[in-house]
Amino acid sequence: MRTVLAPEMGGCRVLGQVWGGWRRGPGVRAARTASSFGTEARHQQQRRGSSKRSGPLDDQPFSGLLRPENVSREELVDVLRAAVVDQKGPLVTLNKPQGLPVTGKPGELTLLSVLPELSQSLGLGERELQVVRASGKETSGLVLLSSCPQTASRLQKFFTHSQRARRPTVTYCAVTDGIPATSEGKIQAALKLEHIDGVNLVVPVKSPSRKDILEGVKRTLSYFRVVAMGSGCALVQLQPLTAFPSQLQAHMALQLCPLLGDHMYSARVATVLGQRFLLPAESTRPQRQVLDEALLRRLHLTPSQAAQLPLHLHLHCLYLPGARPRDPPIKLLAPLPSYFSRTLHCLGLHYQ
Repeated sequence: MRTVLAPEMGGCRVLGQVWGGWRRGPGVRAARTASSFGTEARHQQQRRGSSKRSGPLDDQPFSGLLRPENVSREELVDVLRAAVVDQKGPLVTLNKPQGLPVTGKPGELTLLSVLPELSQSLGLGERELQVVRASGKETSGLVLLSSCPQTASRLQKFFTHSQRARRPTVTYCAVTDGIPATSEGKIQAALKLEHIDGVNLVVPVKSPSRKDILEGVKRTLSYFRVVAMGSGCALVQLQPLTAFPSQLQAHMALQLCPLLGDHMYSARVATVLGQRFLLPAESTRPQRQVLDEALLRRLHLTPSQAAQLPLHLHLHCLYLPGARPRDPPIKLLAPLPSYFSRTLHCLGLHYQ
C-alpha cells in the first residue's frame, strides 16, 4: 500500500494503514466520499459518544452539558474516555461535550490539561496525545487527537493546504433563530478582534484598507446550506473556509439569523414591526439571547431556562485524507448532543 503521509518512525504506524483499516465504529461513520458541500445529512442514531435523547418535556432540557468547574480531573477523564467514538493506530476521535475549553489559563481544567491522563486511560503508555483538530469551548463535536507527532504534523499540513485551496474539511450543524433569505450560499466578511469592556469580541469591518489587513483584519468566508426549516428556525449546515474566532457566530448574525444559544452576538440583531436589522457591532454589548414567546413555547422552555440555552453549533463532519494520493477523503461523523436533538424534535426539524 502506498502512502502519502507519515512513514513509520518514532513508534508511529504508517498513516495509510491507519486510514485503510479505519473501522466503522459504533460512534462514528467513515465513508470514502468526495469533499463536497451538498452531501445530504443522515438520520442520527444514538451511539457511543452521545447521551440519551431527551423528550420534549424533559425536566432537564440541557442534559449532557459539561461544566468543568463542577468536575474533578478524574471525572473529566472518564467523561472524555466515554466520549471516544473511535481509536485506530495513533488516532483518537472523540465527541467533545459543549462547554469544555480546549485550552485555558494555567490551573484551569481543559482538554489539553488532561491529555496525559486520557492517554494513559486509553492504553497509549508514553505516547501522549496531542490535539490535531478541535472546536471551541461553546461548540460540541468532533475532536481529532494523535499520539504520533509526525502524523499530527502531516494532518495539520493537510488542513492548512485545504484551507488555502478553499476546500472545506469540516461541516458544522447549527440551529438558527430565523431563516436565511436563501437556501444556500456563501458569507464573506472582513472581521477583527476588539477588546471591549474586558471581552474579546469579533467586529465586522466594511471595506477594509490595506492598513486594516496589516493590523489584524481578516477576510473570512463560510458556506451555508439550509437543511430544514420551521417554527421560525432553521437547521443549517455550515462550512468555514477560513479560520477566525467565532467566525460562524458572527457570520450568521450578519445574516440576521443568529445561532440558537448565541449569548454573545445575537444582541446585534434587533426586530421592529417584524423586520430584522443589524445594530452597530461596536456599540452593542453581549447579552443573553432573547427568544419570542412562541418559540419559547415550542421549545418548552421558561425565560430563565432560555437564558441558559447552550450554543447549537456542532462539529458534525470532519474530512481526512485518503490512504493513497488519488483516494477521496474519508468522512467522519459525530452524533448530535441530546439537547440539540431535543431542540430539533421540539421544532419539528428533520434531516432529509
